[in-house]
Amino acid sequence: EVRLVESGGGLVQAGGSLRLSCAASGFRYDDYAIGWFRQSPGKAREGVSSIRTYDGRTYYADSVKGRFTISRDNAKNTVYLQMNDLKPEDTAAYYCALQAVGLATMSADEYDYWGQGTQVTVSS
Repeated sequence: EVRLVESGGGLVQAGGSLRLSCAASGFRYDDYAIGWFRQSPGKAREGVSSIRTYDGRTYYADSVKGRFTISRDNAKNTVYLQMNDLKPEDTAAYYCALQAVGLATMSADEYDYWGQGTQVTVSS
């Protein structure tokens, strides 16, 4: 059974930083991708960043470029999302997801497995 567990969310003031972790287990894919998505009440789930774990290629939404950094530790099957210079509009539930085909697209519909989410709240 594929399992994704997010951690690292919390409450932070604007301008602060958080690092989210996504620990994956129970799968046998070699060339997979991990994406980070976020969703706030009344809004659609949006892609934030993604990474092809086999070659490290990364992708970012325009809204987070220059502030967020995605990385991976393949030995631990863990992907991180370092979030700096956080803004109130970054407030959302953050989810990581695994894409078996490994394209690292930014469309939620193209991911196969999801974590339970972690809340990030940025106060102004």
